[in-house]
Amino acid sequence: MIQLSNIVAKYPGGEGLELVNLVVEPGEFVYLIGPSGAGKSSVLKVIYLDIFPQSGHVIVNGYNSLSIKKKHIPYLRRKIGIIFQDFKLLPDRNVFDNVAFTLRVIGIRKHDIKRKVLRLLADVGLSHKRTRMPYQLSGGEQQRVAIARALINEPIVLLADEPTGNLDPESAEDIMQLLEKINARGTAILMATHDYRLVRHPRRKIVRIEKGKTS
Repeated sequence: MIQLSNIVAKYPGGEGLELVNLVVEPGEFVYLIGPSGAGKSSVLKVIYLDIFPQSGHVIVNGYNSLSIKKKHIPYLRRKIGIIFQDFKLLPDRNVFDNVAFTLRVIGIRKHDIKRKVLRLLADVGLSHKRTRMPYQLSGGEQQRVAIARALINEPIVLLADEPTGNLDPESAEDIMQLLEKINARGTAILMATHDYRLVRHPRRKIVRIEKGKTS
C-alpha cells in the first residue's frame, strides 16, 4: 500500500532524508520513531508528495512518485488522512464546519456531508460540541476534531505526526486509545513520534529513523 524505496530528499541546507526505506501494509499500525530533527515529518511529507524525492521512489495506493502526473496528486491525497501536533484547525469555523470543509471543497452533497460529519463526530465523542469553536475546546478535543477531519474521506492510511506532542498525559492516553480503535476498524496508521513510551505493542512494526536514515 505504501512503499518508500531508497528515498533521498535533501533541503537546501543539506539536511533531510539520506536513505529511507519503509513499507506500510493495509491495516498495519506502524511506529516511526526517532529524535527531534531525525526526519520523521519529512518522511510523511514524501508520502503525500509535499516533498518529491531527489532519488528513490515512493508508491502510495498504486501512485508512483516517478510517474504521477501533477493533476493526480489531489486524488492521492484524498486517500491519506493527516493529523499534526498543532491540530491545524480553522480558527474561524466551528467543529462541524472544520470536519465538513474538505467535503465541501470537493463538491459532496449537503445531505451526505451532514450524515458523514455527524457520524464521525459521534465516533470521536464530540457530537455534543459540534457548534463549538476551536478556542472553546481543550487540546485533546481539538485533536479529536482533527482526527475526524482526517477520516472524512475514508482514507486508506492515517499519518499521525507527533499527535500527542501538545497534550497532557491523560489527553495523550485518550488519543492513543482512539487511534487504536480506528486501526482496529481497518485503517492503517503510520505514527511518527519521539516518545518511545507511546509504543503500545512491541510486536507491531517499529521503524527507527536518525539523521535521515531508517533502520
